[in-house]
Amino acid sequence: MKDLLHRHPSLEFYARRSLRFVVSLLVMVIISFGMIRVIPGNPVRAQLGITATPEEIRIRTRELGLDKSLLTQLWTYLQHLFTGHLGTSITLQEPVSNIIATRLPNTLELASLAFVVTMVLAITTGLLLGAFTHEGKHPRSELSYTAATGLLVTIPEFVLAVVLQYVFGVKLGLLPIAEKSGWTSFIMPVAALSIPPAAALSRLVRVETLSALSRDYMRTARSKRLPARLIYLRHVLPNVLTATLTLGGLLLVGLIAGTVLVETVFAWPGIGSTIVQAIEQKDYPLIQALVLLLGSMVLFVNFVVDILLGAIDPRSAIKTT
Repeated sequence: MKDLLHRHPSLEFYARRSLRFVVSLLVMVIISFGMIRVIPGNPVRAQLGITATPEEIRIRTRELGLDKSLLTQLWTYLQHLFTGHLGTSITLQEPVSNIIATRLPNTLELASLAFVVTMVLAITTGLLLGAFTHEGKHPRSELSYTAATGLLVTIPEFVLAVVLQYVFGVKLGLLPIAEKSGWTSFIMPVAALSIPPAAALSRLVRVETLSALSRDYMRTARSKRLPARLIYLRHVLPNVLTATLTLGGLLLVGLIAGTVLVETVFAWPGIGSTIVQAIEQKDYPLIQALVLLLGSMVLFVNFVVDILLGAIDPRSAIKTT
């Protein structure tokens, strides 16, 4: 097996990345379990209310298994996890898997659309500005672009969400300010999630475009009088994609985290708003499942980006193995 991996560096790269993904996932499960247990407050008290008697609290604590040691609770949790049982929400009295099945599609719709918009805006804007400002052309446009994107990058997603909600929802009344109610309800959440990362990524695309345009093979392509469309699609875009995909994967991780606050601002019926409510109510089973879900999504995105980079540029796989 070792000889096979050494003869095929790409296979060794994929094997190592797969192993790292599995180990990271297991570590995340254990750490998230421990972190949730140190959150101040009593989940049983939060569920039963301030009028509950000590006996009622003791009985409910035993029913939920919270009277056992942390190691015993962890072992029980891992057993249930590997059998697909995520537990029952303490506050909603509903299987956690049902809650996730209801809320996750809404989050995936929002995050996927925001990611597509981010990539399209970033690649299009970066390529156009790179071509427009190549060889020192249009310095004022370059300065304006740099200033505008620099400002947009510094604005947190939830701040932009509140501003958009106030301007277009409250003052102008053009868009719905909360909840999922038709395609127009996607506009402001997607804009809040995609504009800052698109601004950051477009700057990288522009720099990579300028670098590609200054290389010798581009002069050769121009000397052959190839159409500009072919030059950019066949020669510039592939060279831009490697760095763009790397940063795009990182931005997608941030985008997943950003959905938590943006969904809360717009009362979006997704995972983000659900986890905020679960933390407020000390709902251990629901928090554990949602943290595990979000963490798994982040790890999976990083894993897919590594695999794609290895496929696009096999040399990187050999160097990083």
